[in-house]
Amino acid sequence: MDSVRHIATFCGQCNCGCPALHIDEAATADKRVVITDDFGQRIQMSLGQLADLVADVRRGVLDEVLAASSRLP
Repeated sequence: MDSVRHIATFCGQCNCGCPALHIDEAATADKRVVITDDFGQRIQMSLGQLADLVADVRRGVLDEVLAASSRLP
């Protein structure tokens, strides 16, 4: 597992296995980015797909999702 480099942990306020972003240098290019969740699941994507995701977030594509969730009881 030496080829997997931790990049970021999302939350980090607990020891519950928060979602995290890793780069797997040994993976094929289409599976190099690894995102794990606190339930033990993982998704893999390319660096290009990650770049698209980051660009969408910067443009505010997810802002409405977050706003809607804040209105839930």
